[in-house]
Amino acid sequence: MDSHTPLDPRSPFVLDVHDLGRRPGSMRTHRATVPAPADLGTTVIGLPEGTELELDLRLEAVMEGVLVSGTVSGQAVGECVRCLEEVREDVVVDLTELFAYPERAEAAREEGAEDEDVRELEGDLLDLEPALRDSVVPALPFTPVCSPDCPGLCSECGARLADDPGHEHEILDPRWGALQALADTMDETKES
Repeated sequence: MDSHTPLDPRSPFVLDVHDLGRRPGSMRTHRATVPAPADLGTTVIGLPEGTELELDLRLEAVMEGVLVSGTVSGQAVGECVRCLEEVREDVVVDLTELFAYPERAEAAREEGAEDEDVRELEGDLLDLEPALRDSVVPALPFTPVCSPDCPGLCSECGARLADDPGHEHEILDPRWGALQALADTMDETKES
């Protein structure tokens, strides 16, 4: 976590856990509809910035910090990798993340944990957005398709094959091209 940039408590992804104290076992739920952050996805599919994300979370104080678990849901929008049509897919992702108390985070780093592997509370605030990204983005389809049997685009002209199932082009083997040219020449001389 970047310790030079304080968390903004007005952000919908920054949660105040002061009410949990440091009493293991104390728990509360957090349900909210928040706008999706920018760049929540891959190049072919993602949750558009500002669209609704439903958070249904449980925040629980444990010995090491605050355990956040629950689900995140929204609708991903992308492009079919076969025919380039729009794809919409409902996404429901489980989220489980431990936000460590500062002294526990420091102990974990001393034991060899990488900084990006340790999520740390900043005072009584936790930033849910990085954990949300780490859960949502890998859950998105790697190759989204509009339907499992999408035939894609014509390799010759780019026509969408689902719109024209009988679409085809007469393609001659280039090795026969000289013979076809000779046949065309003979047809022209017969007509003259």
